[in-house]
Amino acid sequence: MDRHPAPRALTPAAKRSLRIMFVAKHALADGSPHAEDGTHATYHREMRLVLEGMGFDLAIADSYRALFERPDVDFVFPLLNRGGFLNSEMMLPLLCNRHGLPYLGASPILRGLSDDKHLTKRLAVAHGLPTAPWAVFRRGAPVEEANCPVGRRFVVKPNASSASWGITAAGDWNGVRTAVRKLHAEGHDAIVEPFIDGHDIEVSVVTLNGRPLVLPTQIVMQDDPTMLRTYGEKRNLEAGQAYAIRPLLDPLVAALVESRTRLLLEEFRPFDYGRFEFRLDVETGEAQFLEVNLNCNLWSQKTIALAAAQIGWSHAQLVETILTESLERHGLLNDVVELAA
Repeated sequence: MDRHPAPRALTPAAKRSLRIMFVAKHALADGSPHAEDGTHATYHREMRLVLEGMGFDLAIADSYRALFERPDVDFVFPLLNRGGFLNSEMMLPLLCNRHGLPYLGASPILRGLSDDKHLTKRLAVAHGLPTAPWAVFRRGAPVEEANCPVGRRFVVKPNASSASWGITAAGDWNGVRTAVRKLHAEGHDAIVEPFIDGHDIEVSVVTLNGRPLVLPTQIVMQDDPTMLRTYGEKRNLEAGQAYAIRPLLDPLVAALVESRTRLLLEEFRPFDYGRFEFRLDVETGEAQFLEVNLNCNLWSQKTIALAAAQIGWSHAQLVETILTESLERHGLLNDVVELAA
């Protein structure tokens, strides 16, 4: 595989002719870290600046309300994922579908499939991917010990969480039950998995010339592989950072998780961009499938941008490539696309 393919770029004429709406919770903020969302606010500001720097006629919004009526735009770039209610990741794509308005990323049904960790794991198992045992406890359904997987320690989290929001650790069934009931009280389904001492492996995928391109794989090296990464740590709400995102240098493990990713990604096409995650067990060396994050974090400090940099793409080139491919897929470019020099 060519590890250094050229990025895509839009012509000046295409940028002048298309009106794009960028929707993100902190799109209108100044980029300062938010009290609850942390550097997610910094990320949204950066994305706005990148799109403005491309020269688009850009409409900017920070709420779902912007799409309650059809806006006067050609295309929507949706980043309002965690909207404060269950399955909010599907809302913007649904609103766009209601208006027949093209948008970046996967369809609502595919977003729902990827955001439901239980269903995604079922899909992975169907494709033969090694996956640690788990249990889903839907809100309103019984919370019974017989359904809990065997383990020394457990991870309990919302079944549709992102950035480890709401994640907790438990040492026994009583702890699991308490954590599950707490999530149910907050309106969320819960998923329970044995905790695997190790590091996360993240495989980023974009679309290039109409085909999935697997970018160089990254590993999230934790200072202590027995510790649970938290939402506060991922959003820089806590002092210090006990992990680092680095290139995965083991060619055998990289080839393994990338081949498994290629098996699974076909179930989600077209999705424009996403991240497929595995957990590397430091005791056994096995890479267990974890989850899929379609429309993953595009911030320049996160995995997909760091992976793109390894093939020589700047952050702006990554964003423009993803956007170009999606616009072309929706038939909005005709003959105005050209390869970047």
